[in-house]
Amino acid sequence: MTDFLIQGITQDSTVYLNGEYLPLSEAKISVLDRGFIFGDGIYEVVPGYNRKPFRLKEHVARLMRSLDKIGIQTGKDAAFWENLMRSMIEQSPWEDNYVYLQVTRGVAKRDHPFPNPPVTPTIFAMTSPFKRLTEQERTVGIKALSFLDERWLHCDVKSISLLGNVLAKQYAVANGVQDVIQFRDGLMTEGASANIWVVKNGTLLAPKRDNRILEGVRYSLLEDLAKKTGVPFEERDITKEEVDTAEELLLTAAMREVVAITTYDHKPVGAGVPGPVFKKLRQAYDEVLAAL
Repeated sequence: MTDFLIQGITQDSTVYLNGEYLPLSEAKISVLDRGFIFGDGIYEVVPGYNRKPFRLKEHVARLMRSLDKIGIQTGKDAAFWENLMRSMIEQSPWEDNYVYLQVTRGVAKRDHPFPNPPVTPTIFAMTSPFKRLTEQERTVGIKALSFLDERWLHCDVKSISLLGNVLAKQYAVANGVQDVIQFRDGLMTEGASANIWVVKNGTLLAPKRDNRILEGVRYSLLEDLAKKTGVPFEERDITKEEVDTAEELLLTAAMREVVAITTYDHKPVGAGVPGPVFKKLRQAYDEVLAAL
């Protein structure tokens, strides 16, 4: 097979598939896998800094919650998932990397109900180079547009069925911005693949942790950092008007860390530069990373 390169990943890159470590070129999954047929599966992404996983226990806890919510029984405990993802990150050829882990319900005939009796879930993992924020993104910020949230109503499940997120992200890319801020029934939910934060009157506002958003692993971290730095924090419904008139807008995600949105719907947010709340939280975030 001809060698190829996708964001640093080659056919010789080592991946994990159903208990084996093998080259990517040798990793094969049936076309009858329910992940391929139905998007019937869960995924997780864990960043590693200097080959050290970041907030691994929190990522594993979310993985297991999602698996439980859609009834995928793997028989694996938290220690298994932690060891798998840690070993992938530590053995990666890139010092800063991230592991992508996907678990599907497994291979069965195409039929909507769960296979009965249950089949063995498919477990796949690979690492990729972690491209961190550029200096311009950190110091200037990013751009976002408003977008109607038309996804399913179990966004709290980290499902591999991501067509709604894909369309939202493509809308951002097609319009020359980095992300979107989604709204459902006039209330802010989240970005295409990130949590969104609003600063009003110096208070950091976060959307409710319910089925309308995926609670990012950085959600609780940013809440803790706000308390540590003396930034008032409030979790509640956030209206579109509050977003439109925000002093600051922030975005958090595993691969984006924490970054300021300084242009929203083609208008500057606040002064159009990263604000004081962002700077406090970014510094505190960097200190957590340095402690690794």
